[in-house]
Amino acid sequence: LDRGISIAWYDLPESGREQYLDWLHGIYIPKLLKYPRMLWAAHYKTVESIGPLPRLRHTKDASVPTGYRYIFILGAQDAHAFSALTPYNLEGKIDPADQKMLAMRIRERVNVFTEEARVEGPEAKQREGQYTPAPCLQLGRFNSGAYDQEDQLLSRYADYRLPLMGGMPASVG
Repeated sequence: LDRGISIAWYDLPESGREQYLDWLHGIYIPKLLKYPRMLWAAHYKTVESIGPLPRLRHTKDASVPTGYRYIFILGAQDAHAFSALTPYNLEGKIDPADQKMLAMRIRERVNVFTEEARVEGPEAKQREGQYTPAPCLQLGRFNSGAYDQEDQLLSRYADYRLPLMGGMPASVG
């Protein structure tokens, strides 16, 4: 199973971006996938929308980083696998080359998730590996805005929206 997910949202500066991407894909991801129970990694660039959608709310808390242009996801057997996953070696020191590259991430925020349920569309059987994620994805969190409406939101997604999404063909565009 791959029920542990770590996601980092961040931006990158123009200067050095290609060097960072070469390092991430050629050095860092292979290094991370050597850790026990790490199963896959995916890196996405956000497709810019026309503008903010009026139905979406974003936090006004200035302590929450706002990076979003790149999304780096690690999949593991469970969320506990990430407790051993740090950029530091056994002596508590980070590789200077890794430290330099990781420091390029701007406005980074990271969350670790435990997946409880999954809905896969008809194209899931066409992916390259057992755990390979989709070439395109949508991530988000939904809040009803009112505590007394959370059960309705859960019901709407669990009983209606997710089953419908499982039958939808993929679209990339």
